[in-house]
Amino acid sequence: MKGLSKSRYTAFCQCPKNLWLKVYKPEEAPVDEGLQARFEQGNIVGDLAMQLFGDYKEANAKKPDGSLDLGMMVEQTRQWMQEGVENICEASFALEGHYCAVDILRKTKDGWAIYEVKSSSFPEFNGQEAKLEKYAPDIAYQKWVLTQCGVNVTGTYLVCLNSDYVRQGELDIQQLFVLNDFKVLVDNEYLKVPARVSQALKVINSEQEPDLDLSECCMKPYGCAFLDYCKRQHGVPTTSVFDIYGGKGRGAFTFRKKLDYYHQGLINFENLRSTDIGLIQNMQIEAALTGKEFINPDGIRKFLEKITYPIYFLDFETMQDAVPQYDGAKVYAQITFQYSLHIKVSADAPYDHKEYLAPSDGSDPRRKLAESLCKHIPMDVCTLAYNKMFECGRILELAKLYPDLSDHLTNIAEHIIDLIDPFRAGDYYVSAMGGSFSIKSVLPALFPDDDELNYHNLDDRCQNGGDAMTIFPRIKDMEPEEAEASRQALLNYCKLDTWAMVKVWEKLREKAGN
Repeated sequence: MKGLSKSRYTAFCQCPKNLWLKVYKPEEAPVDEGLQARFEQGNIVGDLAMQLFGDYKEANAKKPDGSLDLGMMVEQTRQWMQEGVENICEASFALEGHYCAVDILRKTKDGWAIYEVKSSSFPEFNGQEAKLEKYAPDIAYQKWVLTQCGVNVTGTYLVCLNSDYVRQGELDIQQLFVLNDFKVLVDNEYLKVPARVSQALKVINSEQEPDLDLSECCMKPYGCAFLDYCKRQHGVPTTSVFDIYGGKGRGAFTFRKKLDYYHQGLINFENLRSTDIGLIQNMQIEAALTGKEFINPDGIRKFLEKITYPIYFLDFETMQDAVPQYDGAKVYAQITFQYSLHIKVSADAPYDHKEYLAPSDGSDPRRKLAESLCKHIPMDVCTLAYNKMFECGRILELAKLYPDLSDHLTNIAEHIIDLIDPFRAGDYYVSAMGGSFSIKSVLPALFPDDDELNYHNLDDRCQNGGDAMTIFPRIKDMEPEEAEASRQALLNYCKLDTWAMVKVWEKLREKAGN
């Protein structure tokens, strides 16, 4: 008989079908390229959290093949509890096929307290239970297993990263983490556990796949990895209401709204053609059905009038650590380590290219990058970025970090124009954009046969921003030849980003008749 674990129980709480598919059809979940990086970050956070309460013992027994020996870990935990060990990490418990490991089990006056560690970050004492309640089923399940094993659970806590913490000097473990008392949330959730365990066991021990339709649980509390599988199963076409541009703000076409249309039978673009979802959405539908290009030359010209020579096309690459590595950094801070810059000083001038890639030695890359940026971009000039909030955010962070460069950096940020604007405004749309205005969607839509602009033709080491974020911090541990190849892959990728912006700008000029 199959039993439950924390992950299986929480999968059931989101959706019974999610649990069943995890067990019987795991191959239906697409490969998550960022999973390994998130797993590594989670391990770093978990290892640091073990130090919160001083000395500890960690249940971490291994079999000869290197896999965890769960039975031995359960026995280690039982023995250490009997000995009165104050802090036990990865404390393991088994009950009639059910298993759970408690991140930190801490001895109290009358029993034991559960501390669940998450690598999420929340401001210290923010009290926003709505953001935290998604973790309650996980902790409630742990309390239930421990209680069934005869453990008196006297407290339940969520340990998460403190987004207000700014590193200065040595890492301060006590300030890095926030302890959230989960008593109220867990007490409410705990009452549901026995019934849910019973229902989950029926699901997991049946070869019959649950017959459940698409619902809000496909995205809450987490995006389900099996969503595409379920859409296919329910006959949702490849292009459907779920692919409609969402937008932002009060008028956003949210997943909930898309579900409403789906349940009304308004699923394919032909069904949706008679509806009035919104300007961009209607363009997307019409373009997909007819092949029509939507071009507003006047709108494009109005946008282009803002852009004056010399023009600087700018793109950053960043890395993001759950635990701040450098002074002045917060948890999950975006640390800029690279930029590419294409420059056109006049209408008749050729394009010049400048770039910066920080040394791969683990040192803080920001100061030298900021100095180089100020050297390459003068004050009061026009800079183009694609989705400029990202570049502006990084530049203003650098300005705050380095007061002597603040005026120059702030000036650069204030003069950035967003190349995405005419697309978001609906001034230029073609079907191949697929309802997305990211440069990775716009570029192949505007230049479908240009191999020079195909990111897939780049070195496999770096073909997207996620690759760049992952590869740069690893270069310091590579062999010299691999390190050099990886650095060149980063340079080529970032250079293509700004060259792509150049080509998009030129295409806009062409469509505007300039």
